[in-house]
Amino acid sequence: MTTIGIIGAGHIGSQVARKAVELGYDVVISNSRGPETLTDLVAELGPKARAATAAEAAAAGDFAVVTVPLKNYRDIPVEPLAGKVVIDTNNYYWERDGRIPALDNGETTTSGLLQEHLPQSRVAKGFNHIMAKDITTDGSPAGTENRRALATASDYPDAAELVTRLYDEFGFDTVNIGRVEESWRVERDRPAYVKRQNAGELKDNLARAPRTI
Repeated sequence: MTTIGIIGAGHIGSQVARKAVELGYDVVISNSRGPETLTDLVAELGPKARAATAAEAAAAGDFAVVTVPLKNYRDIPVEPLAGKVVIDTNNYYWERDGRIPALDNGETTTSGLLQEHLPQSRVAKGFNHIMAKDITTDGSPAGTENRRALATASDYPDAAELVTRLYDEFGFDTVNIGRVEESWRVERDRPAYVKRQNAGELKDNLARAPRTI
């Protein structure tokens, strides 16, 4: 079975882990405080999950989900993620992360920062514009009328395809925005952010997103 390395065990990371285990994935999950602080979560997740350090989770995963506060993105281990797809859920909350001029000025994106930090990995945006609780409750089978859609963006087609496949397994349609440089369209405070929308509505919201807020 495929193993997902999850770096960050907050709301999004924990929910992705819950759904992934339900679907039959093995999960290795980490946080910044150490594996011993994840005892309760791992007990809830069951035998297909274990806690580890960030480096161990990165090494164990066939692909990884990075879901940490943006201000900590430089702490993500680089070498264990080389050659792997990395799904980036990060959002920029300047109140928490401090001001990042390149983001304020529209010169890069949150996923672009992570891709720069992980030059040998293939970063794709995912799960950043959905409330954590909806990850396990709002999915529906393929073909369902008005099925909720989520966006992805990547410079690597295989990375975008992996997110598309995972979204479908989780119960969501996918809209591919294109390259990572376009992923700002689904970042915080844009029309598509944390809004329930089908694929057509998502495309419309992406198209009318302002570059800077």
